[in-house]
Amino acid sequence: MPDEIINRVANSKLQVVDLEDFYPEGKRIAFDIKDWLFEGLVLREKDFRKHVAEHNWSQYQNAYVALYCSTDAIVPDWAYMLISLQLQDIAKLSVIGNLDHLESIIYAHIISELDTSAYKDMPVIIKGCSNKPVPANALVLLSQKLKPVAKSIMFGEACSSVPLYKRKK
Repeated sequence: MPDEIINRVANSKLQVVDLEDFYPEGKRIAFDIKDWLFEGLVLREKDFRKHVAEHNWSQYQNAYVALYCSTDAIVPDWAYMLISLQLQDIAKLSVIGNLDHLESIIYAHIISELDTSAYKDMPVIIKGCSNKPVPANALVLLSQKLKPVAKSIMFGEACSSVPLYKRKK
């Protein structure tokens, strides 16, 4: 049949990596500590520790938590450490920063654990579009992780990709 349409992409060795497939489910929570500071600016240790002791931590069960302060207060590192220790056995992860930073850290963990053996000596395309919040930093980390094993790395969709890397012969 000479007019038959052949899907060359489906028949190729091209491996598509979609970071959206690795998106871990779980609530993301931004935890602002400003309300635990005197006038939103000064950390009084005794009062702060009281807030930590009396807070309902169970609401963060299996959540990802971004710890931050929305005011210009100077917050000592130990304050975030104290909160993170409370969250350690409850939340999936807690970090200092905003929700974007949280997503970046989540994906850094995922990519560091990713088994790349399936991409050995293969042309790889890292999918660009996503319906879930995949941070740009995750794309960078993934491309760096794939470079030692992949034959080539492209970005985008199979029909319109941007070449990024090709191993020299």
